[in-house]
Amino acid sequence: MNLRAIGCNFRTATVDVREKLAFDGPAQDKALAELAGKLGGEAVILSTCNRVEIFVSRSANEAPFDAKTAAEYFGTSHDLNPVRIAPHLYEHVDTEAVRHLLRVASSLDSLIVGEGQIAGQVKQAFERSQKLAATGPLLNALFPHALRAAKRVRTETGIAKGHVSVSSVAVDFVRQVFDHFHDKTVLVIGAGKMGRLTLKHLRELGPGRILVTNRSPEKAEELARECGGVPVPWANLDTALAEADIALSTTGAPEPIMPKKRFYDKVRPKRSGTLVVLDIAVPRDFDPDLHDGDSVCLFNIDDLTRVREQTLAKRKKDIAPAEAIVEQEVKRFVDDWNRRRSGPVIGQLTAEVDKLRGEVVGPLLLKLNGKLTAEERKYIEGAFKLFQNRLLHAPIAAVQEASREGESRPLVEAIKKLFRLE
Repeated sequence: MNLRAIGCNFRTATVDVREKLAFDGPAQDKALAELAGKLGGEAVILSTCNRVEIFVSRSANEAPFDAKTAAEYFGTSHDLNPVRIAPHLYEHVDTEAVRHLLRVASSLDSLIVGEGQIAGQVKQAFERSQKLAATGPLLNALFPHALRAAKRVRTETGIAKGHVSVSSVAVDFVRQVFDHFHDKTVLVIGAGKMGRLTLKHLRELGPGRILVTNRSPEKAEELARECGGVPVPWANLDTALAEADIALSTTGAPEPIMPKKRFYDKVRPKRSGTLVVLDIAVPRDFDPDLHDGDSVCLFNIDDLTRVREQTLAKRKKDIAPAEAIVEQEVKRFVDDWNRRRSGPVIGQLTAEVDKLRGEVVGPLLLKLNGKLTAEERKYIEGAFKLFQNRLLHAPIAAVQEASREGESRPLVEAIKKLFRLE
């Protein structure tokens, strides 16, 4: 196969190393073109926040593109010292490289097992290489197979069920309360990093209006511009909360900004309907006693984290079945690929011996014409055919066995040479 998968991930390299080796946009296109040209073979670059990997295949006559060569390539591409890159790189060869790609695409090699983004990232990396004509027969067969394997893992196990980030779990809580969002108002209190990420998920629900308030008017205006919302003065927090259906709070204030008394005195008399509060601030922004499960549904960071951990725990039981599917698909691909490589030679060998048998049996039967019964002619033809089958059984079986082990090339070359096959 002469296939290599070389790179680093979150296990072998810290983020400051990975970001130095990452490829994106035009830089990735340029790198692919240079890599494919240098190799004279096939290449796909997979570059995400958690991994940077190169999948390469080249002719068996060419020197392999190994980890040392990859370190030099990374060094040249990013103006880095290869000696500092090499310790972070791993290398998978042939069947192990196939297995690695299938595990990556199936999110078994992810920071969060079962996360859904990686399959799409693998698909995009492959399609980018295809557009640049950097792929060939092997990678054009391997990557679609890996994506099909990933789909099997997602559909036949529960490894991808349930959200695993705090922000996505928060949206799940909101969905439990409301079944539509086009007429809902979201109030964002504060402008922390987690709040921004959660707001991104909330926006995907398509709320009718987003209000943003912050002690700093400038920060409120900045976040409002980013999310298409309306900035609200901090002094108008009570009024904004009275209008909201969903409140996302992440101020980081040392004391609660919404004690129970303030809520019931200033907010509750002005509002109707259910209010869902996602209080992901530490310390908490809202008095926990506000939760009544009816007019106020209050979820804090511990609630969200607990659900996330429960989801991850449930996924662990699906790892073994997912790994079993990957092993099935690795074997299927390797067997199919090796059959594809050795099949034509076996076909040529059989056809060549068929021709030779015909060249011997034909004149013989012609010479004995009129001296044999139809049954005797049939017997002679069958005997020669049986001899041919027995003669070819051992070499064909040897090639097929070697194919299953990925070592058929020497035998195939020997058969081509011995029988003068093209």
